Amino acid sequence: MKWWMPVLVLSLLVSTQNVQAEEEDMDLMDDLNISDLDESEEEFLRLLEENNLNKDLQRENEIAAKMAAELSALQNNVLNPVVEIDPCEKIHCGAGRVCQLDGMEAKCVCIPECPEETDLRRRVCTNKNETWPSDCSVYQQRCLCDTKADGCLAPLNTHLHIDYYGECHEQKTCSEEDMKDFPRRMRDWLFNVMRDLAERDELTEHYMQMELEAETNMTRRWSNAAVWKWCDLDGDTDRSVSRHELFPIRAPLVSLEHCIAPFLESCDANKDHRITLIEWGACLGLEADDLNERCDDIQKSVPQLLG
Repeated sequence: MKWWMPVLVLSLLVSTQNVQAEEEDMDLMDDLNISDLDESEEEFLRLLEENNLNKDLQRENEIAAKMAAELSALQNNVLNPVVEIDPCEKIHCGAGRVCQLDGMEAKCVCIPECPEETDLRRRVCTNKNETWPSDCSVYQQRCLCDTKADGCLAPLNTHLHIDYYGECHEQKTCSEEDMKDFPRRMRDWLFNVMRDLAERDELTEHYMQMELEAETNMTRRWSNAAVWKWCDLDGDTDRSVSRHELFPIRAPLVSLEHCIAPFLESCDANKDHRITLIEWGACLGLEADDLNERCDDIQKSVPQLLG
């Protein structure tokens, strides 16, 4: 071995120890096991370089693993943040009310303020034949009177509801003869709507079965259609339909059927501002016992439509 070989080895050892002072003590000479080496300088340098490359690779792997762990922790924090649940998300407030937090308790309160409406088309006509600026203002007024809060204009406004959209206008008088024939026309209208929805596949399976039965059994035609619409309107499933719940059936017909308003008023036999299934059937001339049984079936099978 030439004289400069030990000097080269010693120089490389010192350099390596200075660069990696933070690592554990490393004896490069032992790692290389020079006693087993060939005296060829090329073989010695190749083994020395290979050893250094292996140590660099090990160090790079350690750094990469550490960075991967830190990145994974960061992603977990971003993708799985701690989410605070808003108590109001679990509460459904009716028309004219909004959810408000009282400390950690969620409560439904009357809408504090309705948007100012300048579009005349937003106006609504109430059951008192009064024009209001918007549906929001009607619902807000009903809530204020229901809770006996400031802003209630009249105690009877607890039963205020929208009759139809647009400004109030003079309605054609429903004659006695028109009223006598109206229940029959109402039954036909309900069945035709039910049939149309079935043809468009917009009824649930249970309602579809009722419609099919109505098509093939003339004795079930009117009663099935009446039960379907009444149970559909009974949103809170309390076995009665409020004036507000009647809005979807009243509003679109007021302009076309001048007897719809007095007809629905007559259905509320005890004047409690709610129409039970018995009262609904009596108005339409249907058997009450059959209506009760069929509505129970619907409420058990498709509760999602009624809530």
